Amino acid sequence: MDQHARRHGARAARSHGTVEGEHGATAGPRPGSAGRASDRSGTSRLAAMAERVPATVTWPLVAALAFGLFTIFRTHTAGIKGGPALLYGVAAAVVSGVLGLLVARYQSSMLTETRALAYGALFGLSMGWVYSLGGESMLKSCIFGFVMGGIMFISALYLFRAHSAREPHGRHRPRQAQDTHRRRLPAATH
Repeated sequence: MDQHARRHGARAARSHGTVEGEHGATAGPRPGSAGRASDRSGTSRLAAMAERVPATVTWPLVAALAFGLFTIFRTHTAGIKGGPALLYGVAAAVVSGVLGLLVARYQSSMLTETRALAYGALFGLSMGWVYSLGGESMLKSCIFGFVMGGIMFISALYLFRAHSAREPHGRHRPRQAQDTHRRRLPAATH
């Protein structure tokens, strides 16, 4: 096969079902023009910024907002109206948001069990506190918080173990690595 046939054969295979760049059409935004391309397509600046925010920031903030709204709902149904209910909700959102950001920020350096425990503790404490705002006794609130924290711990542990290949550390202390390490150690000779 000569060079001309190879070049046109590769060109035909490459362009089958796609738009070729040499004709002026592009499949996506050009490198370096991400901001301008989003403005031309009608996407707002806020949506473009949202695409760049990492999930370790987005999810804790969304969860904090939902928790703040739930706190407002819970206090409002318990008889606390207006401003005080709003203050409880804002305080709950800020505190849970900060703690959630801290857990999400340092989760990659934690062992799987420790990370699941951190999420379980944060969730259990939050739910127990909100439960106590409804006028329940301290004992009931603590039991409710422990149960909810335990459910979150088990759920998070299952989720982290099920997706352990995608974790930053991979699997912790795999059996093969320990056996291989032991075989490589030289025998002491005297």
